Amino acid sequence: MKNIVEKRPVTWTIFAILLVALNLRPAISSIGPMLEPIRTDLALSHGQVSLLTAVPVLCMGLFAPAAIVFNRRFGLKPSIGCLLAVIGVFTLARGFWPTYTNLLISSFFIGIAIAIIGPMLSAMIKRDFPFRTASLIGVYSFGMGLGATLAAGLTSVVYASSGWPIGLAVWSVLALIAIIVWIRMPASSPATPQEAAAVLTISGSPWKNRKAWYMLLFFGFQSALFFSMLTWLAPIAIDKGMSVLAAGGVVTLMTAVQIVCNITIPLLFERYPNRFSWVLFVLGFGVAGVLLLMVAGTTAIWVAAALIGVALGGLFPIALLMPLDATDSSDEANSWAAMTQSGGYLISAFMPFVIGLIYDQTGNHDISLLMFLIFIALMIVFAHLLNKNS
Repeated sequence: MKNIVEKRPVTWTIFAILLVALNLRPAISSIGPMLEPIRTDLALSHGQVSLLTAVPVLCMGLFAPAAIVFNRRFGLKPSIGCLLAVIGVFTLARGFWPTYTNLLISSFFIGIAIAIIGPMLSAMIKRDFPFRTASLIGVYSFGMGLGATLAAGLTSVVYASSGWPIGLAVWSVLALIAIIVWIRMPASSPATPQEAAAVLTISGSPWKNRKAWYMLLFFGFQSALFFSMLTWLAPIAIDKGMSVLAAGGVVTLMTAVQIVCNITIPLLFERYPNRFSWVLFVLGFGVAGVLLLMVAGTTAIWVAAALIGVALGGLFPIALLMPLDATDSSDEANSWAAMTQSGGYLISAFMPFVIGLIYDQTGNHDISLLMFLIFIALMIVFAHLLNKNS
């Protein structure tokens, strides 16, 4: 009976982490399949409409360091609960005021909330599950991937029956569910006496650590690849002759494969712990997928999407684990995660926007696909430098 009582709070905490993570992508990934309808209805350029995904990612870079302040001043549980409410309110507002100005404003505040929640979840995992970080990062990344998949796939379905404003606003329901579970989550306690006695001080600023900078750059380019694919894979598929609904299905397939890899690849880390080998393995799939997009017809786009999904599904948990592997306490992990996500998201924030500008100038995605290969090459370089440094 005692074991059942002890396991119940842990299970509830894991479920709460999953639901919070589920809310960190739908407000962004639901925009991708709706780019063309939004652009047409509001008479926007490709560059303007791509700001709807660039702005939240930019905010995720600018405001991630605020996670340190929120953690120390308000604590993890109250902060994350309030920020979930911000995501829910501004996502719902898109359905009531479907103007370009309101879409930008909602993207801004949603981006701030996501920016602060991300590092705090990493800190929570480091604090409450110090010996199961890989598995819990798998839950974290699985939740984010599942949220992206649901939004990418079902937004097009809602759009077909109710229009794009409702298609964007419906994802506020996830925030409401997460808040209810989060409020009921039991107070956490350190997993071991050693963790309870630990003095949570930062041994040195990660901004002065070369290893942390390699992590930042790796996170930046994996994030750039993710958000660029999330934003532009559907338009690329449409350019190759697919309908809006079919293009949404391609993005759904990519994110579905991604979430399977989000949860399965981290489970293999204990048996095969070499991170650099995993980076090479998953990026091999990414190279194959991008090359296939360059030469593929309509049918082969589905295969390319699946291959890219494997790469994205492996890269994200690896990038999240890097700061946790390098730190000893939750406060330090929060600081390192805030740095890597701050700089990383700043790098990736402009990439979908740049791709939109390039498309406006060239009328095709040839340069965009070449940029994806460059992102992959740079990730290999920084992963090699981290491996060499360790």
